[in-house]
Amino acid sequence: MTRELRRTDEIDKRVLRILQNNCALSVAEVADAAGISPTACWRRIQRLERDGVILRRVAVLDRKKLNVGVTVFVAIKTREHSASWTDQFRKALKDIPEIVDVYRMSGDVDYLIKAYVPDIETYDALYNKVIARVELSDVTSMFAMEEMKATTQVPLNYA
Repeated sequence: MTRELRRTDEIDKRVLRILQNNCALSVAEVADAAGISPTACWRRIQRLERDGVILRRVAVLDRKKLNVGVTVFVAIKTREHSASWTDQFRKALKDIPEIVDVYRMSGDVDYLIKAYVPDIETYDALYNKVIARVELSDVTSMFAMEEMKATTQVPLNYA
């Protein structure tokens, strides 16, 4: 029996906005900022976690202070579009820590990878690791010159 998810209300959205901004706050601090009691806040957070709305709580790190300040986007084209190739591709990238995002795309590019590296030499080693694991037909690398906007926050006005 599947349990139907409860629609996100305005109080849930307030709690989620607060947590997206700083998940290290105590339940009492979140409750105070959301204008509800700590008990009600704790119950809402528990429900949002149980329902899979809150997947996990993380710390956002300063990449430059950790020597991975270069962002590279890698556009991948492949001639192979089978389920087995896609599975092999997924497995090939899974344990590479520099790769932070991978998307299957529509349009001219089949896959888009986002990676964080300290320099071009490290990216070259990453590139060689990827092409040794899976066959690709075209790889285009683009290095970000400036990060103009970056956020981990999900827009809540559609919830």
